[in-house]
Formats: sequence, C-alpha cells, structure tokens
Amino acid sequence: MRRFNSLTEVRHELTAGTTTCRQLVEYYLDNIQQKNARLNAFLEVWPEEARAQAEAVDAKLADGTAGKLAGMVIGLKDVLAYKGHALQSSSHILDGFRSLFTASAVQRLLDEDAILIGRQNCDEFAMGASNETSYFGPARNEIDTDRVPGGSSGGSAVAVQADMCLASIGSDTGGSVRQPAAFCGIIGFKPTYSRISRYGLVAYASSFDQIGTLTRSVDDAALLLEVMAGPDNFDSTASQREVPAYSQQLEPAPHYRIGYIKDCLERPGLNAEIKQATENALEQFRAQGHVVEAVDFPYLDFIVPTYYILTTAEASSNLSRFDGVKYGYRAPDATDLESLYKKTRAQGFGPEVQRRILLGTFVLSASYYDAYYTKAQRVRRLIKDTTDELLRQYDFLVLPATPTTAFRIGDVNKDTLAMYLADIFTVQASLAGVPAVSVPNGEDSAGLPIGLQILSGAFREEQLLAFAKSVTETVTPTVS
Repeated sequence: MRRFNSLTEVRHELTAGTTTCRQLVEYYLDNIQQKNARLNAFLEVWPEEARAQAEAVDAKLADGTAGKLAGMVIGLKDVLAYKGHALQSSSHILDGFRSLFTASAVQRLLDEDAILIGRQNCDEFAMGASNETSYFGPARNEIDTDRVPGGSSGGSAVAVQADMCLASIGSDTGGSVRQPAAFCGIIGFKPTYSRISRYGLVAYASSFDQIGTLTRSVDDAALLLEVMAGPDNFDSTASQREVPAYSQQLEPAPHYRIGYIKDCLERPGLNAEIKQATENALEQFRAQGHVVEAVDFPYLDFIVPTYYILTTAEASSNLSRFDGVKYGYRAPDATDLESLYKKTRAQGFGPEVQRRILLGTFVLSASYYDAYYTKAQRVRRLIKDTTDELLRQYDFLVLPATPTTAFRIGDVNKDTLAMYLADIFTVQASLAGVPAVSVPNGEDSAGLPIGLQILSGAFREEQLLAFAKSVTETVTPTVS
C-alpha cells in the first residue's frame, strides 16, 4: 500500500474499493512494527481495538452512515485522556494510571469514526523542546535518528513523518506542535486559545495549553479542527462561538496584507539557511501580489522570559496533584506522610519537570510574586495587545518556525537556556492566544526540514488555513 498524504486520498480509494479501513490499519501497524523500535514514537499500540474500529467503520461506509473522519488513522499524544487506556504524560510518576474518562476532543474524533491506533511519546508533562525529557527516552527524527524530532509533541510528529499514522493529535503550550512539525517537515497547527476544549488534556499551563494537530495536509488540519472545536459543558473556558465548516472554506483571497517581524530575521542565533528560506518565501508572496511589509515588535527579547515565568508558575500549581496518594507511582521507601510526598515527587518527576516546579514555586512565593509573576502578566498584556494590533493592520504575520533545524540528541538538553530559546519564534502566538501554523519551507543543505510559521488574528482560522494551503501549493522552497 502506498503512503497517503491526506484523508481525501484515503477516501478516494475507499470509495473506489481498492482498499478498506481494515487494510489501512494493517498497513500502519506494519509500519509501526518495522520502525518504532528505532524511532520510539509510540509508547503503546492498540492493534485489536484499531482493527475492531476499522471493521465497524467499513460497515458504516458500506451502508452510507460513516462519519467525516472515516478512514483517518490517528495517534494520540500521551497527554490526552482515553477511557480505559494508560495515560502517563511520559512520566514515571503516573506509572500504572489508566484514564477514567475520554477527553472531549478525543470523543468527538471517535464520534466521527476516526480510528485510534496508539499512544505517542512526548516530553514529560509536555515540558521540553526536543522529546528528550520523556521517561521512556527520546523519540528520534526519521531523517536522521541521531537528531531530535522537536518537542514536546515529538513522538506525534515522528509518527506522521514516518507514516505510522495519517495524523496525530498533540498539544501546544509554547510551540509544542509547531516546532516538531518544522523539524519533521509536516504541518503543525495550533488554533486560537479556547477554540478546542481542554477537558481531558493533562494540564501543564492552563492559560496556554491548546490541543493541536500534526498532519501532512492543511485539508486534514482543517477537518480535524472542524470536528474537535466547539463549546463543551465540561470546560467553561471553551469558546461558545459557532464552529465554521473549516474544511469547506479553504479558498484563499487573491491578495493579503502580510507583515514580518524584521527583528526575527536579524537574530544572531538564526540559522542562515532558515533566514534565506524565509526571505525567499516573502519574495514569492510579493510576486503573487500580496503586500509584504516589515513590522516592528519591540518585545521580542521579553517573550521567552515572560513565557517561562508564567508557565512554570501555572505548572507548579497544576502538578501539585501528583503526590503518590491517590494514583500513579508511590515511593516504596516512604516512612510517613511527609516522606511519601517528598520521595514520590523526587523519584517520580524528571529533572526538567522538577526544575520548572521549583522555578514556578519561587516566582509565586510571597517575597517575589510582584517582582516576577505580576510583572510577567503585565508584559504578557503588552505582547498580546501589540500582536493583536499588528494583526488588525495585517492579515498575517510570517516568521520562521524555529531558529535552527533539528539538532542532535544531547546537544542542547544540557544547556537549559539554549533549550528555552528554541521557543523564541513560537511563544508569541501562545502568549497572545492567537492561531498559528507551521508549514514546510524546504530543507537545509543537510537535508533537514525548515518550517515557515504563519499567525493570524484570534478566531480567524478559516483565513489562516486557506492561506496556509495556498502556501503549500504555490510557494516553491529555495535555499541556495
């Protein structure tokens, strides 16, 4: 069976009778069996369940009652609840835990006849930019297995890159869908904050976390958003806005106003080939008749520290529930309640998660709350207001997805500051709560993928996805 790049291709062959959902599942299971030991993308595979789901969907296709996602085989990042299935956030502290309910977004996928094939590796509690903080070891980039796939949704990105599933559902707190998509040469999409319910998503930083998609086509990203988005009685923060038919609104306008942050292209740490690829894309936009202008964004140097102060503060609160008392790992050598808490958390959490909990607890402490947390909230407001103003003047902001291509395993994770700076281009959209997408933009001289990131105004996903699709179809990546 050949590689499929979209559900449209799958449905064409299903309709023609040249394949079945059961055959699709067997194809992906074979790929997982052949590749996963080397790539470490899946932590758990559900072969019998996937086969049973596939046969049920085949029956629905035969009688004309199949849902929108019939034929789409999907993997879930290990931060999404699926009733009766293990949920660990790639952490030792949740050893043995099985979810008691299904996340709203996951249930909506099942209701439209998606086939779920397995649970995917990620950075522990989604904290990382390389998938190296996982308790289960790093996932590896298929192009070069000595290199990272990005993070925190690294396993989800590799699974799509290596054709182990058609699409993956990940989460994006500060770029955790878009950065690995750029490293793996696929499409990573983060919608507006609140567009998709967070019910059933393990919380890292609640005011940032958003479920996102990793696909090989914009059409699939649009369809998945259409299915998962919408109000949810289980999540009061989910938007009440009506959900458009995103998959039917992918025709771009003839001309757009596009801004690019000139300081992003002048950053000292920006890879020269990524800079050139981004500039080439901007030149092609001009040639297509779009207005392309440089814009000032004076807060670029404050983005990363603001993001990490706020997210670590939220993480220190969210992760306090993991203490060994109710579920998951419990330290075997605890002697009393105090030692149970201390030993369980010290043994159960990895170094990066411990670092962020400690930092977050520090910035929330009485002596430093105003100096750090309150100030960071004020800066976040400045960043959001400035970003929103730019997106009122321009239809899109375009910038690189990452400052480098995929780095080697072990090169950056020992340098915490360098790892945090890997998020410099992705956290702006997260701080502002606006939608963003990373699309492939060629390769560097070593054959490693380059990503181009596009931001639009809040709840303007139709416009963003339409433009992203046109970019994938009309922009020719060139790096010389």
